[in-house]
Amino acid sequence: MKTYTGFNSNTADNLLLDAGAFFVNFEVGTDTYENAKATKLLGATRGGGEFKASMTVRQIEIDGVKGRAKGLEVNDAWDVYIKATVLEVNKDTLVKALASAKSGASSVDTKYDEIVGNNDIELTDYIDNITWIGKVAGTDDPVMIQVFNALNTDGLTLTVADKNEATMQMTFYGHYDTTNLDNPPFKIWYPNT
Repeated sequence: MKTYTGFNSNTADNLLLDAGAFFVNFEVGTDTYENAKATKLLGATRGGGEFKASMTVRQIEIDGVKGRAKGLEVNDAWDVYIKATVLEVNKDTLVKALASAKSGASSVDTKYDEIVGNNDIELTDYIDNITWIGKVAGTDDPVMIQVFNALNTDGLTLTVADKNEATMQMTFYGHYDTTNLDNPPFKIWYPNT
């Protein structure tokens, strides 16, 4: 009996392996995984992550065309996000999860810093990029996915449980920049080896 499968001699070299790591403001061409790990790592994660880039496609309706016709689709918008369940809870990750918040020294107790939410979203609240770096089977060069002008608009949900560690799910949505309205707010860097 014949077996039908997509498995072929290139399959092993075309797999993305493991959960990878998430970085804040990673500069492709300047930063490396090794040097960015010390200062730009978002934090340890649990359960991996997710990237989505999808178009909102509208069908142009024309009298006499009884269904979808080639060339009559329009992309009205891109919905772009990168998601991670972050295991490391610290001042920086809490501020990023809240999207519009600031931290500073407490005026009440010097052993603490205070994190305070803002009512307005300022341009400085947007993160230049959130970058996922992962391993491609068959090469030492990583794949990198960047979401630009990222903001976690879902807010902070801190999940805690007995005999477990607290986690925060963060979904960073990409936003167009006023200086670059022709390109969706993401880029995928795939090794050409």
